[in-house]
Order: sequence, then C-alpha cells, then structure tokens
Amino acid sequence: MVIKMQRILSHLRKAIEEYNMIEEGDKIAVCLSGGKDSITLLHALKALQRFYPKKFELIAISVNPGFSFFNTNFLEEICHCVDIPLFIEKSNAKEIVFDIRKEKNPCSLCANLRRGVINSIAIRENCNKIALGHNQDDVLETFLLNLFYTGNISTFSPVSYMDRSKITLIRPLVYTPEKEIKRFIRKNNFEVMPKVCPMDGTSKREDMKQLIFTLSKNIPMIRANLFGAIQRNLEDWKIKQN
Repeated sequence: MVIKMQRILSHLRKAIEEYNMIEEGDKIAVCLSGGKDSITLLHALKALQRFYPKKFELIAISVNPGFSFFNTNFLEEICHCVDIPLFIEKSNAKEIVFDIRKEKNPCSLCANLRRGVINSIAIRENCNKIALGHNQDDVLETFLLNLFYTGNISTFSPVSYMDRSKITLIRPLVYTPEKEIKRFIRKNNFEVMPKVCPMDGTSKREDMKQLIFTLSKNIPMIRANLFGAIQRNLEDWKIKQN
C-alpha cells in the first residue's frame, strides 16, 4: 500500500491544472528509468487516474541504453505493482556515445538518442503525450545551467509540443521539490535502480546542484527566490499559450 502520497499529489495536480497537462482521452507514456523521480511520477499519475475528472490512459516506457547492469526485471515489477503496461526498447546509446565516439561531454548526445527512442515507442503505442519526471530542483538547475553556460534566462517548459512527432511533453513534477520525492520513496521503502550513467555525479548539472546547496547555507531563501523568478517566466509562457 502506497503511503504519504498527499503532498506529492498536491504538487502534481497543481502543475497539471495550471498548465492544462491532461485532457479527456489522453494516452500518456510515462518515462520510467527506475530512479526516484520516475517511480514517484508513475505512482502519482496512477493515483490521480483513479479520481481525476478527465479520463486518461497510462503506459510506461523505458530505454535500455546498453549497460549490462540495466535491470529489466526491476522495472517490470514496478509496473506490475501498479498495473501499468511496460514497453522497453534496447538502444545502442552506450556503444555510440562511449565506445565509438568516446564523448567527454556525452549528456547532450545521449539525451538526444534516448529521446528519439522514447518518441518512437510513444508513436507506435498511439500515445499523444509523454510524461517526464523532472522535479522542481531540475527546474532550478537547468535555469542556472542556461544562465551560466549559454547566457539565456530560461528553463524547460512544463508543457512542450513537438511538431515533428505531434506529441506533447508534460512535466507534472515541476512544482515538487526533490526532498519531497526522496521522502516519498523512503516512507514507502521503495527500491530504486542504481544510476546507469557512468557520468552520474560528475556532470555540470551536479555542479549546479552543489552550488545551490552551498549558497543556501548563507542565503536560506535562495531556492524560493530562484523559483519565484522562474515562475514569473512561466506565467509569461502561459499567457503566450492562451
């Protein structure tokens, strides 16, 4: 039995309703990596599905990047517990990124390869939306990455429509702090799949996470202030969509 879902659902439903993420009859593919964010998202959307006035379908999709320790059985068990069909596709991302091209900064290429596989599965299974597990901390880190490395004041949108595939990306956890997700996983004694990326913990994103943590010691309101600034940009985004 899943416990401590109320806070997660509160953040989730707020994001979904403010950005019109779910409409009647949607078929949503949840990207399941086996990490804490994707597991939380899968459980939260399943719980929401039971009482949400707009009816929608759910499937889970996962990409095996080619690492030997990718645990298919683990993902299958997660989906079995919530009665959601799972579709796993093998990718040659590991071979291309690390063995052939030997990328020193592989994140962008790897993400593009993974995105292509995810889109293909979603199209094949007649999904019109893909749900990604980015949380509030990811929003902040992306904001700082774009500011410091590209000179742009921006982050990813809560909802993005992809013209080529005709699929909409939604990020229902954008209002959910990472600490709430960690608490949810811990309270329910959920296992998570170990990180399969060899770059985990050494990326520029990890640098941004550490920067926010360090700054928050002297500026306790820094997270709230950063997200407040981002929300004002998101309000502009909502206006442009209407």
